[in-house]
Order: sequence, then structure tokens, then C-alpha cells
Amino acid sequence: MRKVHLALLASTAAALVLTACQNSNRRQELAYVERPVELLYSRATEELDNRDYDQAILLFNEVERQHPYSEWARRSSLMAAFASYESRNYDEAISTSQRYLSLNPAGQGASYAYYLIAVSYFDQIIDVGRDQKTTELARDALRDVIRRYPETDYARDATVKLDMVQDQLAGKEMEIGRWYLRRNQHLSAINRFRTVVSDYDTTSHTPEALHRLVEVYLATGLKQEALAAGAVLGYNYPESIWYRYSYRLLSGQGLDPEGATETQKRTWLERLIPGGK
Repeated sequence: MRKVHLALLASTAAALVLTACQNSNRRQELAYVERPVELLYSRATEELDNRDYDQAILLFNEVERQHPYSEWARRSSLMAAFASYESRNYDEAISTSQRYLSLNPAGQGASYAYYLIAVSYFDQIIDVGRDQKTTELARDALRDVIRRYPETDYARDATVKLDMVQDQLAGKEMEIGRWYLRRNQHLSAINRFRTVVSDYDTTSHTPEALHRLVEVYLATGLKQEALAAGAVLGYNYPESIWYRYSYRLLSGQGLDPEGATETQKRTWLERLIPGGK
């Protein structure tokens, strides 16, 4: 048995040495062999097509190192960022894109570099129960793409993704607001739900946020504020299940959210969200 173990260890060690030599040889080849830029770039794209992203990145970087002032170098920098993104090395994709922009702020590939940064953050978004710092970075980067390149396909895709990001951030506010509500921390709950209504009013969470405001205002005896929230909910989302819940609560208190005039509804919305729409 001991001989078998030794044999296995020997074969494993030999395999590791062989692999290390092969990897070392590949790195040495990239380290000192000067090659035409077209050949380097062609090999890099071949490795990218074969999904050998690490080798593709090495070759794209080698293009930059051997031919730093060429158009090939600028193109290779973006391709290295893309290869990092495809390999899900998002931090590297972001840093490489940022490096490209620092050297080529008005370059032909700048729009794509900004887009790569945005989608690299976007693809890292995690569930609503976790910290949303990455979601906020994705939101800011997507907005940057839309602001800088409004007529591009990048901006159109960023707009779709931004809606998803906004919904994620609104969902986080709702989760915290419900947590406060369950613990009767009414003021903190109100602040969270009002944030959803004011800052994320186009998301799917707005009807529930208005209903939760009805709940919390009634719980604190603020009937007119509850009526205001219910009226706004009924005006904007009359078919929502959340409006049915709110109507039941309000009518149980002798309040009728459907009896308000348009002027009253506008006034109530201003009361609901100071400085609001």
C-alpha cells in the first residue's frame, strides 16, 4: 500500500512540474519574443474565440507592451477588458476599462468602455437582502452611459438595466421599511416608504409603498395622511390589490379615498411627499 501511495505522489509531482514548466514557458514566450502586432492581435482574438480568456488577456496586454502607441494597442486594451468581463473577472474588467478611459477619454471605444464598466457592476448585483453598494455603483454607471451616449444602443440597453436596478433599490427600501413597521418604529418606516414613492415611483414597489403608508399613518392616528396616501394610490393604481387593501382599512375608519377632488389629491400628494411631483 505504501508503494502505491509513493507512486501516486511521484506521478502527481511529475504532473505538477510539467504543468509549471509549460506555464513558465508560455510566460517566457510572452516576456521576450518580439512579434508583429498583427500576429499578436490575431493570436489574442483566436484565444478569445476559444474562450481561453487568461491567454487572450496576456496576448492583448503584450500588444500594448510591444506596440504602445499604435491603434492596435488601444483596441487591445478594450479587448482585454472584454475578455476579463467574459471570464467574470469583473474587477479586472472595470479597472482595465478605466485605464483605457484615462488614456483615451475621447477615443472611439470610450462609449464601449463606459458600458463595460456599467455591465460589470450590473452583473454583480446580488439579492435584495444583502448590502446594495454594488447596485448603487451599477445605477451610477448606467446613468453615466445614458447621459454621455443617449442615442446609442449602449444607452438603450443601459436604460432597460437601469429600470431593473431601480426596482432592486426600491425593494431594499421596502424590506427595511417593513422591518421597521413590524417593530412599530413608525417614523423610520414612514421615511423608507416615502423614499420609494418619491425616488422610485416608476418601480413595481410603489403601490405597496403607498399602502404601507396608509397602514402606518392609521397606526399612529394620522388619518388625513392615511387618506392622502390612499387617494394617491387609488388615483394611480385603481386596479391594484394594494388599493383594495387600503380602501378596506380606510373605509373601516369612516374615510373615503374616492371622494376627494383633483385639487385635494394634488394637495395630499404634496403633503405626502414635501416638494414632490
